[in-house]
Amino acid sequence: MKCLVIGAEGQLGRALCAVGPAEAQVLASPKAACNLTDHGSVKRCLEKTRPDIVFNAAAYTAVDAAESDAEAAEMVNAMGVENLARETNRVQARLVHVSTDFVFDGETSRPYRPHDKPNPLNVYGRTKLEGELAALRWDSQALIVRTGWVYGEIGRNFVHTMLRLMRERHEVRVVADQFGTPTYARNLARALWTLALQSRSGLFHYSDSGVASWYDFAVAIQEEALAASLLTRKSAVIPIATIDYPTPARRPRFSVLDKSETWAALGQTGEHWRVGLREMLGRLNTNA
Repeated sequence: MKCLVIGAEGQLGRALCAVGPAEAQVLASPKAACNLTDHGSVKRCLEKTRPDIVFNAAAYTAVDAAESDAEAAEMVNAMGVENLARETNRVQARLVHVSTDFVFDGETSRPYRPHDKPNPLNVYGRTKLEGELAALRWDSQALIVRTGWVYGEIGRNFVHTMLRLMRERHEVRVVADQFGTPTYARNLARALWTLALQSRSGLFHYSDSGVASWYDFAVAIQEEALAASLLTRKSAVIPIATIDYPTPARRPRFSVLDKSETWAALGQTGEHWRVGLREMLGRLNTNA
């Protein structure tokens, strides 16, 4: 079984390559080998590799930058997915596309179900939703998995930002009125592999278990990093309101995802987000 990972240089792409099953021949495709914004590049890549499964872990994820660079976000998150779905359909490969909790506006008081009505608040969320629709329009058997608050050992993410700030400063201020679920990239990758090998299609939600604010997440990062000797002293973690930390892009207040259908498909409930955080920091410590 031949499996192609688009965006293999990113945190999720690397995780997909790392946890792939023994029976899979995993082909890691960097942007240079398969440029989603170039239909010809995508066509050549899939014709050359002839994969059975294609994981799309590539995306324009700079949420704030997208507000002033909407065209670039559109090219990758919408048009790029359309290019990929057209070609996976043509070569009869199974497409597994990763989307985001930011397709929702965060105004609900319960976790979002896969078929709840999307209403993105920012350019990033809008372009990711357009990508979902394009994938399903061109490839009716596509699997789309929404997730959020993803972090891993490499790349720019909240965990690495907090570790850096906590080493540099005696005080960090973190938003405490936005809620979601931190998700370890390797846990997400394991779920994507399982769903793909089950030949699932349509919309699914995956994140680790539990709920946290960014403030909760920051506090846990410090506690676990101190225990793992990745930090040598404590910083004061100060909770603030969203209004006190203005950003170009609006973010949903509550973007927790309902994973009950996914848990049923996987045959188990996902582990709590703090367990994933501990595993990730342990790997950082081992590789330090």
